[in-house]
Amino acid sequence: MAAGYVEILRTRHAARLLAGTLTGRLPNATAAIAVVFFVRAEGGSYSLAGALTAVYGVATAVGQPLLGRAVDLYGQPRVMLPASVLAALGMVLLAVVGIEPVAVAYAAVLVAGLATPPLEGGLRALWPSVLKREDQVHTAYAMDAIAQEVMFTVGPLLVTVSIALWSPATALLLINALGVLGALSVVLSEPSRSWRSAPREAHWLGALRSPGLLALLGSFFFVGLALGAIIVAASAYADDHGSDTIYGWLMAANGLGALLGGLVYGARQWSGAPEKRLRILVALLAVGYLPLTLVPGVPAMAALTVVSGLFLAPCIACAFIVVDRHAPRGTVTEAFSWLVTAFGVGTALGTAAAGPAVELGGTGASFAVAGGGGIAALVVLLATQRVLAAPGRRPDVAGVDENDRNRAVEPGFSSGHQA
Repeated sequence: MAAGYVEILRTRHAARLLAGTLTGRLPNATAAIAVVFFVRAEGGSYSLAGALTAVYGVATAVGQPLLGRAVDLYGQPRVMLPASVLAALGMVLLAVVGIEPVAVAYAAVLVAGLATPPLEGGLRALWPSVLKREDQVHTAYAMDAIAQEVMFTVGPLLVTVSIALWSPATALLLINALGVLGALSVVLSEPSRSWRSAPREAHWLGALRSPGLLALLGSFFFVGLALGAIIVAASAYADDHGSDTIYGWLMAANGLGALLGGLVYGARQWSGAPEKRLRILVALLAVGYLPLTLVPGVPAMAALTVVSGLFLAPCIACAFIVVDRHAPRGTVTEAFSWLVTAFGVGTALGTAAAGPAVELGGTGASFAVAGGGGIAALVVLLATQRVLAAPGRRPDVAGVDENDRNRAVEPGFSSGHQA
């Protein structure tokens, strides 16, 4: 199972790009917990902490596709590094000034969110020029999804350790310094410096003019909603059982499920259209959420939570392939960034919807929000089958990456340069 992942990591530049991207994304992965701890240490309320976190999240959702479009137009180094530095300076401002005056605090997180570099989409655009075969690119997408689960586990742990050793302000500074170093490692690499997007048709909608991409974004908005609802529902379940540690165990179980599912999915070479495979994976994801509404005892709930996470990483990995197939020519980074935005906005709304569900119908109702999100994601894919059946590729697109000096990409495989 691990042979395919080892082969990829041994490929020149691959390990550096993956590690640099994950390190560069640490500020975004840990922003919510870091800001909450910082605000509380400064004497601010949970309401202020939540509001600042929300502003950061919305700003990131807006900034990602805009910066992704800039990357497609001007290249990765000219956009990624300045954005990373600016985002870090926003958090430095928050750490130095604190929460008074509050307007400065809001401005700081707004800048940090808007300037968050689209490293996630950038890495997926680079894989086809780094790896030798189409099946390796598909495995790399799965490995990327797995690595995200690890990052979202290790990142918060790094924040809490930094706070224990030093202070919340130091944690903010450290995490964002690491973020800049990660982005720097990526943009100084040869694949990032040489990558160029294919010429694109001038259109104000950019990647959003693809009907297939819009269908995928609609579906993954609801996948994000389901995940956001589980975050709140797991917290409510822990409250019902009188132990905050249960929340950590449930989220770890969900992450373990995603990790196992991603490992198995990425270890196999899949045939057939990825759009059809994605419908099956989303259906399995939705089915996995439904038993959570039974809210059984802790051991059984932990087992169900593992099952509920099994198909998340495979869904994300398969979605990357579908995005690459449907993104209009020259918009691949922007398209990947839109997927991140749709998922993130859905997650935020899922947390918002699950709260009232707990108050009105109890913990089971909040888990039902997750199940409903999974079903809605499947309905969108089923309703848009015809749109997703024909990728928006142009017939004159070359099968070989224009920057692939060794002609390593298989004929017929459209790389990230030829979107």
